[in-house]
Amino acid sequence: MARGRGVAITGIGLVTPAGIGIQENWRRVLSGVSAAATDPELLGERVDISCRVPGFDATAELGRRHAWKLDRFTQLAIVSARQAVADAGLDSTSWDGARVGVVIGNSLGGAATLEKQLRTYFEGTPDDVSALMIPMGMVNMVAGYVAMDQHIQGPSLVTATACASGASAIGTAREWLLSGLCDVVLAGGTESAISPGTLNGLSRMGALSSRTDDPAAASRPFAHDRDGFVAGEGAGILVLERCADATARGARRYADIAGFSATSDAHHATAPHPQGAGLARALRNALEDAGVLPDEVEHVNAHGTSTPMNDLTEARALHSVLGNGAAVTSTKGVTGHTLAAAGAVEAAYTALALYHGALPPTANVESLDPSIDVDIDVITGKARQRRISVAASTSLGFGGHNAALVLTAA
Repeated sequence: MARGRGVAITGIGLVTPAGIGIQENWRRVLSGVSAAATDPELLGERVDISCRVPGFDATAELGRRHAWKLDRFTQLAIVSARQAVADAGLDSTSWDGARVGVVIGNSLGGAATLEKQLRTYFEGTPDDVSALMIPMGMVNMVAGYVAMDQHIQGPSLVTATACASGASAIGTAREWLLSGLCDVVLAGGTESAISPGTLNGLSRMGALSSRTDDPAAASRPFAHDRDGFVAGEGAGILVLERCADATARGARRYADIAGFSATSDAHHATAPHPQGAGLARALRNALEDAGVLPDEVEHVNAHGTSTPMNDLTEARALHSVLGNGAAVTSTKGVTGHTLAAAGAVEAAYTALALYHGALPPTANVESLDPSIDVDIDVITGKARQRRISVAASTSLGFGGHNAALVLTAA
């Protein structure tokens, strides 16, 4: 098997609906138990269910002095970044910050803060609006705040390719490392946009599940009776280093990112290409970048949103490139759709599958959709214990964005 230009994942930070930290996340994802529940902050709305991070206390994690200044999407990212750096065995107070970068995917910024402050403005007076409204709401500030927290003085960037943003960030970070721009990069995605305004907008588009009477069963990727996704929040941050550097310092390598590609559908603002042509092209390009043949891919963590169109077109794309030889899962059955964070969170889960030799199931799938007119091997019921060498993680986003990552066992 030929190998492409790889970088190593040496640290993982996860703050998601599946839990806080690697162990909680991996246990919950392998269990296949959904995190969706009725959301008290959405009672009375068209859709009142979501996937929140359980037990997240920003004040306890960050201290009151800092937490109140930050929107939740930034809080989640900072905590995930701290976890990842510690997990990698690095110390941000002593590293050469000029050789470290940060790139984080996000799409909606501080949507909840902006919604609240605009309501304050229209219902009160201009003086009632917080002076922190803009820095809390701006998309780019999450990379800035993580850089400040971790003493990072190299490049910082936010990628915004909708629900492919987290994967785009990882692909960008890989290029920074391989070009020699950085020696270490914190890369991932974050999102916390669960608010009445945002969810009503998604509901009006027909993107959300209306199975509000049974939240835990609402997210059901590839199932015959799926009807939309459950909105989630979360962050996933990876520490990436060149493989040679990681090996030289004796770092644990969860997996290597061997290939990446991004493409555009140029088809529709919100609907994917009906045959998944753009995603298929991204996956082929990523495999070529990695030096991996299609029949060597053993596992795919699919985007699998639980919307009728996405799962059909993604299945077609995967089959057109890989046939039915790869075991496919969508962990969104557990976490819901964490939007811009999804590609990073799912890349972390893919790395953990390679590291631990276990493939998570797709939650809530009693029977696959017979209208999916191609044969793919969707993991249902329980996790599969299986040692694998090559896996892929795929992401799609509004605007026709596609991203594919190829990961290999370290």
